[in-house]
Amino acid sequence: MKLSAELRAFAGRLGHDFARPELLSRAVTHGSISGPMRDDNQRLEFLGDRVLGLVMAEALLEADRSATEGQIAPRFNALVRRETCAEVAREIEIGTVLRLGRSEMKSGGRRKEALLADAMEAVIAAVYLDAGFEAARRVVRTLWGDRVNRVEEDARDPKTALQEWAQARGEPPPAYAETGREGPDHAPVFTIEVTLASGPSESATAGSKRQAEQAAAAALLKRVSE
Repeated sequence: MKLSAELRAFAGRLGHDFARPELLSRAVTHGSISGPMRDDNQRLEFLGDRVLGLVMAEALLEADRSATEGQIAPRFNALVRRETCAEVAREIEIGTVLRLGRSEMKSGGRRKEALLADAMEAVIAAVYLDAGFEAARRVVRTLWGDRVNRVEEDARDPKTALQEWAQARGEPPPAYAETGREGPDHAPVFTIEVTLASGPSESATAGSKRQAEQAAAAALLKRVSE
């Protein structure tokens, strides 16, 4: 099959020339548009998650040969988590080539973090099936760039750190509450407030509850640590 002009441009951004272009076509096809004659990207996403994990595990071991498993694990999680995959997907504009059903189109599917992350993993699998592990490794390492070298900062989880701070002082875990929600259903913006039993609280706003919770926790941790 021949790729559309949009998919050819995307393959260029990806940095891979597909010998089997149908793999790329499948990788960007969401389940909302699949049918008897068209496969979606769910199985590719499953495989791509494993390929990404192997590439990142290998990269982390190479980057820090003295790190323990306990040190590597949170770095690994930061590199392969949904938010990171979606971030990379946005950088290469996967959303512009996603094939979505009408309902997903109307609900802003091209911007949804989960869909972008899944498509990113599916594309990695497509490269792997098309040209093998070395090609997939090259694409992943190029797209993830210096994230491997600066992952220590990204690996810090503010919610966990704030909970540990509270427990170390004999306090119960922080309480999180949704205090606001704005925007359309397909692109909501959440405001989350986190409060310590001792009184201090902070709020943050983001495009997902998890991001807002993390941002609020980071703000409160900074405040009580000063």
